[in-house]
Order: sequence, then C-alpha cells, then structure tokens
Amino acid sequence: MLSKRIVAVARRRELSRGLFCQTQNTMRGMIMARSQFHTTTLLLEPQTVKVPQMAESITEGTLKQWQKKIGEHVEQDEEIATIETDKIDVSVNAPQAGKLVELLVNEEDTVTVGQDLFRIDIGAEGGAPAAKPMEEPKAEKLPQETKDVTEPKDQQVNKTPKEPPPPPRQEPKTEQATPATSKKDQSDAKPPPPSSGGNRSENRSETRVKMNRMRMRIAERLKESQNSAASLTTFNEIDMSSLMSFRSKYKDEVLKQHEVKLGFMSAFAKASVLALQEIPAANASIEDSLDGKGQDIVYRDYVDVSVAVATPKGLVTPVVRNAETLSMIGIEREIAELGKKARDGKLTLEDMAGGTFTISNGGVFGSLYGTPIINLPQAAVLGMHAIKDKPVVVDGQIVIRPIMVVALTYDHRLLDGREAVTFLVRVKEYIEDPRKMLLVA
Repeated sequence: MLSKRIVAVARRRELSRGLFCQTQNTMRGMIMARSQFHTTTLLLEPQTVKVPQMAESITEGTLKQWQKKIGEHVEQDEEIATIETDKIDVSVNAPQAGKLVELLVNEEDTVTVGQDLFRIDIGAEGGAPAAKPMEEPKAEKLPQETKDVTEPKDQQVNKTPKEPPPPPRQEPKTEQATPATSKKDQSDAKPPPPSSGGNRSENRSETRVKMNRMRMRIAERLKESQNSAASLTTFNEIDMSSLMSFRSKYKDEVLKQHEVKLGFMSAFAKASVLALQEIPAANASIEDSLDGKGQDIVYRDYVDVSVAVATPKGLVTPVVRNAETLSMIGIEREIAELGKKARDGKLTLEDMAGGTFTISNGGVFGSLYGTPIINLPQAAVLGMHAIKDKPVVVDGQIVIRPIMVVALTYDHRLLDGREAVTFLVRVKEYIEDPRKMLLVA
C-alpha cells in the first residue's frame, strides 16, 4: 500500500514538472515571436532624410525643385531635391535605394541645415507616380432627326432643329450734307474721347518673379563694393594683331596635342599675372587687423585669378588658383573646366572661394566699353571688350588694325593712378607682343 502511494506521488511530481517545462517553452516561443515581430517593424519603418551640411557659412537655403515624386523608386545616391543658396546649388541624394513615401517641405520653402526633408522606405520597390486618368474626348453632338411620337405613324415626318434666322442686314446710312459750321462752333466742339479698345491694352501684362538667393547675394555684394571701395577706372587700347596671329598659328596644334582650345583669356591672364608681380598693390587687399584695431594691407606672393562667368542664374567667379605657376595652356585648361562646371551648375564653394584679382570678358557679348565693378576685398578688376577694326597711325601711316579697349577699375585706397596706369600699360605691352612674356624672369 505504501509503495503505491510513493509511486502516485512520483507521478504527480513528474507531471507537474512536464507541465512547467511546457509552459516555459511556450512563453519562450511567444517572447521570441514578439521580438522578431518588433524587429521586422523597425526594419520597415521609413527613414527620414534631413537637410545636409552645405558649408560653414551657409545655414539655410530655398528648396528649388523636387526631382522625384511620392511613390517613385530611387537608387542610392540618386538626386532627390535641389536646394538653392546664395552661392551654389546643393543636391540632396538618396542615402539608399528605396521608395519615396513622403515630402516634408514644399518647393520655394526656406529650409535650414538639419531640418527633416523627406522620408524614404529603404529597400521597398516603387513605381512611377500615379498619373491622372486621361479624359476621353467627348464626341460632338450632331443635330439628330427627331420624330413627334404624338402624331400618327403615317404622319410622322423627320424634323431637324431650325437654325435661327440671320440678323437683318443693316444698310449703311448715307451721310447727309450738313451746312458748314462756323469757326466758333468748331472751337466749342470737344474732341472725341480716346478709344479704350484696341490691341494696345492687351499687351500691358506684368510678370512678378521671386528674386533667387544668388541674385540677391550678387546685388548685395555689388552694392557693398560701390559703398566701400574708392573705385576709379582707367582705359587703354590694345592692338590685337600679334596675339590673333599667334593664336591662328598654334590653335590647331594646341587642340591636337593638349585637347584645349587656345583663346584670348589665357593670354590676358598670363599678362595680368606678370603685371601683378610688378605692381603687388593690385594683388593686395584691405582687411581688419588681427588685434581688432584698425586695418591692414595684405600683400600676397601668389595670384588666384577669378574669372567672371555668366550663368542663367547670375554671374559667378570661379578661381584659377596659383596662376603664376601655370602656362598659358594650363590656364586655358583650368578656365575651360571651371566654365563647364559653372554652366552645368556643378560649382562648389571651394571653386569660388578666395581670388586676388578678377578678369571679366564682356566682349563675348559685344560690349565695346565698360567699367567693371571691383569684387571685394580685391583691389582691381580687368575688363576685356569686343575687338573692332579701327584706323590707327603706325609709323606715320594710317592702317586698319583690330583694336580692343581694356579697362582697369581699381580701389584708390590701395592703388594710385601711377600704379594703375602702369599695370594696364604692362598688360598692353605683353598682349601686343606675346614674346615679351617669355623674357620675364
């Protein structure tokens, strides 16, 4: 009897232990399932992309355009939006491939660095945005034949809607002879009021466009230059015969060997570099003292030439750095690369930062004369203009020569008239005889 009780107690304990293990395994399974479900939810949550860091001096911009729409699939590093700043356009790219699920700002909104911009579902497949269903063209209703169902069948006739009768034709009124009016009656008669109709009033429309950030920055900089610098402009004429002959002789060879088109800009840049080394004040700038007391004149041993390039959004001045170490071909290659980046909107802040002297070529647009504005804090800017044939006196004879008018606008706080005129004369001498540039030590 005792042995039976012992066996029963043992069975109860074994059964309880089994139930406990089963319950424990069930709870473990539920916890693991919950953990897996939670992890999957985190993986499927869309990622928020913020406005990237643009530059140290730029903290905000204008969202100019969304390149993608909600629901579209984007690849990694594909451009999603363009942010316009007062200096450059910044592209915002997708961090990973996925589907664009939400746009958090609208076009033309001002955005700041670190602000939420859009949300992307990483890894999700997207498609083209849903297009609006096209409305089927409605068929024009033609006049249909109608039958009067109230009439007997044998009396029904085809009836079509009658067109309204044409308006009665007005016969032109014949002018009746009127007696001649006296001068007094003519003086008392008032002139007829001007007609308000006609095409003149139809062309008096106006279009109001928001000024972009780059245009506002350019306006601010130019006005600052006018208010700060003591600007003065000196002019001279350059006979371009020798340089044009030089270019015509070697341009094909340079293009074949170096894949660079030889132009006039490289020659003027090289001549300016040599003249700046002779007149260092034209390559200097006025800056605040490091101790905060007064101002200093900063002279530089290097020459960074800013080249003015016109773009659809405004004038930009990318920089050819260390131009004193480059040959004419090297300068031409740098100018070509910077010009292409400017036209494609790919310039960076590093491409435009700095600059110690500026060259502006308004001649490509046909300008004959002009007074360029100094690009602060620089001390001077050289303006090139169009080449025109003019009669000039050479060795007592009147001959026709291709002449370019050049202008140098300089800051009179740094340069006196003697230095400015000397600088421009040196440029003239180097361009009229390019071989002189090889003789400078």
